[in-house]
Amino acid sequence: MRSSEGAERTIVITGVTRGLGLALIEALARLGHRVSGCGRDQQALDLLRTRLSDHSLLAPISVSDDDAVREWAIATVDRFGPPDLLLNNAALINRNAPLWEIPACEFDPVIDVNLKGTANTIRHFVPSMIARGRGVIVNFSSGWGRSTSPQVAPYCTTKWGIEGLSRSLAQELPRGLASVALNPGVIHTAMLDSCFGGGASSYPKPDRWAERAVPFLLQLGAKDNGKSLTIPGA
Repeated sequence: MRSSEGAERTIVITGVTRGLGLALIEALARLGHRVSGCGRDQQALDLLRTRLSDHSLLAPISVSDDDAVREWAIATVDRFGPPDLLLNNAALINRNAPLWEIPACEFDPVIDVNLKGTANTIRHFVPSMIARGRGVIVNFSSGWGRSTSPQVAPYCTTKWGIEGLSRSLAQELPRGLASVALNPGVIHTAMLDSCFGGGASSYPKPDRWAERAVPFLLQLGAKDNGKSLTIPGA
């Protein structure tokens, strides 16, 4: 099926085994786009593979593993070509606690996935996008990348970092490419459950969110380079 949003594109998404990443890869695949995703849950990837077309590639890796990301990028570009859209969605959040009560073994994975993982995908996918002369990198930020709350300092740290990384990258990219920091809004995911508890259920689920998010993401282009954006209605 050809996409109703224009020509088929190659779209790379991190963190596709649950939440926003899962909703995005399924919605984009239904539109006929070539999708390449990664996640750490092999069982969830196996199930997802049965629901996607042959125009898909799924890698059982963590974005925190630079060598694994490099191999995934090589496989993706060899099969589909450079990404038209790189969606850095994968993220972890700390358990609710004051910063001084969060040990290094809990703090470090948040940094490794949210910040280092984003840098790893940029390092290995963006050169092919530059060589082709076009493409959009969307780094998922948060409302907590532009404000703060208690008990989630490690997560806030990474999302504020994503905002700075995205703007600096935008200044480095050649014409034709774009780097965008994106606040997806507040969505009912397992991550939100960990922060909000029972109050999380009052927010929209990922599949409903994707109905707004996918058209918005597909219209991004070089004109948006350096912007900090929010999904409409979020």
